[in-house]
Amino acid sequence: MKATVKRALGAMLYGAAALSATPAAADLSASEVAELKESRAGDMRKLVIHNDPRPALERTFETATGAAVGFDRFRGKVTVVNFWATWCPPCRKEMPSLDRLRAAIAGDDVEVVVIALDRASPEKIEEFFLSIGAENLKIYRDPTLRLGTEAGVLGMPVTIILDREGREVARLQGEAEWDAPEAKDMIARIVAALDGEES
Repeated sequence: MKATVKRALGAMLYGAAALSATPAAADLSASEVAELKESRAGDMRKLVIHNDPRPALERTFETATGAAVGFDRFRGKVTVVNFWATWCPPCRKEMPSLDRLRAAIAGDDVEVVVIALDRASPEKIEEFFLSIGAENLKIYRDPTLRLGTEAGVLGMPVTIILDREGREVARLQGEAEWDAPEAKDMIARIVAALDGEES
């Protein structure tokens, strides 16, 4: 693993301060896509890396207080977005790893966002988080379910990775252990590739 990927992985594990100033967003080249696909391991073997980024999602969703928010809030960051529901057993199993991932890597460079696609109230979502010991995730929800339709979510959980412009560059259908070394390494590699660094 070359120094640039090691540096990106260091940022994932030890904080965004390990990286220099945030570079401008860039599309993944064909060789970068191929290299990312080749480097998948563990649960990340299920990760589909797109040859071309998908358009940014336009629909808004809600914060815990009911305020409308869009993905533009996270522009400038590589964002791991998980779509889930309180009634979904695989989501319950997966969510603690997303909580740990956010604690490990969220900062100025990367964000982890979980959006409930069901009609559960913010209070019910908070109860859900408490029941699984989640302490680092913010409450976001879409009781209209329209965001899921726009994002092409056909079953849950689904996790997408957005580039710094909010475009989807990768997608994983089903649950994964998101704080496993293979997942952290993959996120670091995606960050490095989007920032134009060699891997």
